[in-house]
Amino acid sequence: MAIPIAILDCDLLLHGRGHKTLDRFDLDSVSDSFLITQFGFPRDFILYLVELLREGLCRRTQRSRAISPEVQVLAALGFYTSGSFQTSMGDTIGISQASMSRCVSNVTRALVEKAPQFITFNRYDDVMPLDFQRVAGFPGVLGVLDCVQVAIKAPNSEDSSYVNKKGFHSVACQLVCDPRGLLLSAETHWAGGLQDTVVLERSALYKQLQDTEQGWLLGDSRYPLRKWLMTPVDCPESPAEFRYNLAHAATREIVDRTFRAIQTRFRCLDGTKGYLQYSPERSSSILLACCVLHNASLQSGLDAWTLERTEPLEQPKSLNQRPEDRDSQAEDLRRQLIFKHFS
Repeated sequence: MAIPIAILDCDLLLHGRGHKTLDRFDLDSVSDSFLITQFGFPRDFILYLVELLREGLCRRTQRSRAISPEVQVLAALGFYTSGSFQTSMGDTIGISQASMSRCVSNVTRALVEKAPQFITFNRYDDVMPLDFQRVAGFPGVLGVLDCVQVAIKAPNSEDSSYVNKKGFHSVACQLVCDPRGLLLSAETHWAGGLQDTVVLERSALYKQLQDTEQGWLLGDSRYPLRKWLMTPVDCPESPAEFRYNLAHAATREIVDRTFRAIQTRFRCLDGTKGYLQYSPERSSSILLACCVLHNASLQSGLDAWTLERTEPLEQPKSLNQRPEDRDSQAEDLRRQLIFKHFS
């Protein structure tokens, strides 16, 4: 059955019938390829999102001439996936910039509310380490960790905390994902000027993992070695250490691939297309909303890496640790791991 989507733009009251509006849009009248091109997702997933978010969107738009949840979802998806500013995407679907802005705000808030439902980390999952071990033979892995940067406009205040090491303003996002690219943790609210280690130590994830007895995350050499966080051997000497590092890199690459795929699908996050034109707080919410959409699409059967952008990986600089900050128990654990599984 055809599903007509009525767009009631309240700006029509102000501008009259000459103002650009789209009176009706029928999802069943267009192909999946058109929907994927314009909004990033096929019809079934868009309809699933509408039902998932309907209650929250209706709650925020209890007006006689409110824009329907269907159109709000399409507007927000168009913005997230096109990388276009709200004005041009609003023109594409036939609503004003003001209405477009409300749609993006409403859908973003509704998706952020769903984050605990779609992004969860279970450190007691017995299957996860086995799935990770199939990637490159690295045992005991609970997740792969990274901290990524998303470019934003400079905050109004003279706050240099959002200037990252590359010299542009950004928000930092700490991610953990599983072997499929499903996000297990996504903390998107950090200032871009913070070091990855500082973000980790201040994160909810850090507190959650302190008493972990079995298993570990994998992180690159920017992170400190901990009993629950395995890092590469800085200067490998033995064949076993080289094998350990190769397995570590091949497994940890999953989180790099996952974020590249997220940036490619949600072009509003792709710094090569321009930066997010919002405050750090709103940019963080948009980033988290895209993370929720990534997981929801993956759980709905869509491929996480279909749209992955390929580019050479940046080689991280090793963390300069003071001797007193080294974790001798973690070093012993890593030596045992290398001897048992990579010798």
